[in-house]
Amino acid sequence: MPTLPLTSSLRGYRPEWLRYDLTSGLAIAAVGLPSAIAYPALAGLPPEVGIYASIMSVLGYALLGSSRQLIVGPDAGTVTVLAAVLVCFGLSSTVENVMASAAIAAIVGLLCFAASFLRLGFIANLLSRPILTGFMTGISLSILIGQIGRLTGVKIESEGLFAPLFEIASKVAMIHWPSLALGIALFILLRLLGSWRPSIPGPLIVMALATALSYVFDYPALGIRVVGVVPSQLPSPTIPLPNVPISDLVLGAAAVLVVSFSAGIVTARSFGAKNRYPVDANRELLGFGAANLSSGMFGGFAVTASDSRTAINDLMGGKTQLAGVFSAIALALTVLFLTDALAVLPTPALGAVLASAAVGLIDLRTLRELWRISRIEFFFALISIAGALSLGVLQGVMIAIAATLLYLVMQGMMPRDALLGRIPGREGFYKLHRHPRAEPVPGAVIYLVQGSLLFFNADYVKKRIEDIFSKLAPDVTWFIFHAEAAAQIDATAAVMLDEVRALAQERGLKFAIVELHSEPLDILERSGVIAKIGPTMVFEELEEAVEKSLVDRQASGSPHSVVRSASATGPDQH
Repeated sequence: MPTLPLTSSLRGYRPEWLRYDLTSGLAIAAVGLPSAIAYPALAGLPPEVGIYASIMSVLGYALLGSSRQLIVGPDAGTVTVLAAVLVCFGLSSTVENVMASAAIAAIVGLLCFAASFLRLGFIANLLSRPILTGFMTGISLSILIGQIGRLTGVKIESEGLFAPLFEIASKVAMIHWPSLALGIALFILLRLLGSWRPSIPGPLIVMALATALSYVFDYPALGIRVVGVVPSQLPSPTIPLPNVPISDLVLGAAAVLVVSFSAGIVTARSFGAKNRYPVDANRELLGFGAANLSSGMFGGFAVTASDSRTAINDLMGGKTQLAGVFSAIALALTVLFLTDALAVLPTPALGAVLASAAVGLIDLRTLRELWRISRIEFFFALISIAGALSLGVLQGVMIAIAATLLYLVMQGMMPRDALLGRIPGREGFYKLHRHPRAEPVPGAVIYLVQGSLLFFNADYVKKRIEDIFSKLAPDVTWFIFHAEAAAQIDATAAVMLDEVRALAQERGLKFAIVELHSEPLDILERSGVIAKIGPTMVFEELEEAVEKSLVDRQASGSPHSVVRSASATGPDQH
């Protein structure tokens, strides 16, 4: 019977590791507490929900997670997607939203287990790095705009990027200036601490300072809003059953899963690369599943890998998942004994923490790199930003996924191709457009397609070949289709190859195909294309086909002249 990851890691536990795990756990709790209190506000949930999620998720991940270092918890992007899902449900009370968010977390956990069993870890790649960067940037701007109300004390009813700005401009007279001054001051302090002393838990310092000031100066009496009563009790296990159709819950959970796991696995892989250990996406699904199921069953919401908490764990030298367990214990003690202090925490402080987190998620460096490296990928990043801002976060998820799929299709719609020849005195074959000394094989055209042949590019490849046929030299009698790079050939492409074979035959050309992979070969055999080409015209090596063409040329008495065939007017040099 396989052992649990936590059990196997503790089996070789060294006593000297305990102090590292303990100090790391306390630091993780210190860094995580501000986000645990602030992030629920993004979804209109009470602060204790974030604390419950922070406690139970790390315990769940510690049980099944594969990484000794990764720490899970609330994440701004995940909570923003959750908020969009809850809005779609149209629930009327906070209690109903809390129940629905817990149910979504539990379903996300179950979906993670199912995805791990089916080895669907590739779902982490549904959002490519450019599109994930753009999407998270769009979410960050949305979060930033969403803090206007908390920082100014004005209720903002508009949504989107510009409408809230116009609304607050029209309500300048209603701004509570002490709240705004406090929020801006705390935001500046956060940014300065992050720049000057990144090892210091800035959000914790800011929240402690804001709480102390609130207690001393009685902020509620000054009109500055505070968090209010936070229940001084730990959650008990329940099965969340909201008044929402199960189909809606599953669809909402699927949207949360795609974003949370895509973002989370990036964090996991980043720290894995830094510390030189592999990260298996399918195994991580088990850990993420346990984290979300635990969170949902104890009144929390969906979580993912936390880059800030994991970074602190890495910085403090945490050795095992006991660091996460110690952080959960510290947060539980906070709930039991420090809720009076949390009650007077000013709302502008939460706005400052969320605004600072949003600014930190805007990855301008990656966007600049995309602009420099690939304009098309930068364009898709902009699509993701626009989707998240203009259509809303939930629709932005779909836009981001659709943009990814569109990008993949566009990459494969026009596969690169080339004509091959030989360089006198050298072995092997060379692309004619890349090597000026390369010469076509006398009497033959060797066509290489550099990509799989599928339904969406079959017509394009056929037109490329037809263009070659129209410009062939008179003495060319062989057309050799080089399929080494075609890892996949589907039924549509099989029909296309048969049509090309027929066109070649009409022009008096012998059609050969070389270096087929086993799966494409099976497809062509079952479709009858191999039988029409003829087994003797299917070669395992390009060299064999070329030698056969030269022998056939000599037997026919054709002059052994060098003709560049279609090389000068064949495939574009792309």
